[in-house]
Amino acid sequence: MTMAINATMKIIPGRLDSPAVIQLLQGHLDDMYATSPPESVHALDISKLQAPGIRFWGAWRGDVLLGCVALKQHSSDMAEIKSMRTAPEARGQGIGRALLQFLLTEASQSGIKQLYLETGSMDFFLPARTLYQSAGFNYCGRFADYPDDPNSMFMTKTLE
Repeated sequence: MTMAINATMKIIPGRLDSPAVIQLLQGHLDDMYATSPPESVHALDISKLQAPGIRFWGAWRGDVLLGCVALKQHSSDMAEIKSMRTAPEARGQGIGRALLQFLLTEASQSGIKQLYLETGSMDFFLPARTLYQSAGFNYCGRFADYPDDPNSMFMTKTLE
């Protein structure tokens, strides 16, 4: 599904071969490795985002990538948010909130009843945790195959 957020921004599926997407995701991985021990980095690279059961979207204004998000389906009614990232130059413009709202709608329309995410416990990740909490996510225990890790925090939301 493609969704116009406003007259100048659209959320578009795929485009994992776009240099802009590759660059944004590499920046995401670089930040994760700069703020977390290697064993605590759970961000996906391009090849893992192309796996079956994962859907990826980018928020674009013309040919400028503003952010991205992915949905990893674990079962018919349970999924996980992956690769949520706003381009540094687009932060503070509501891109992350728009991507999250889009993903919540997409997940709900796909039959997902429970949505999870993993994020870091460090201060660097506080803006992300605050965004998720404002959208109704609550802290929970680990899920799927995540190990116990003091550097990870887990959140979940039940969808209607």
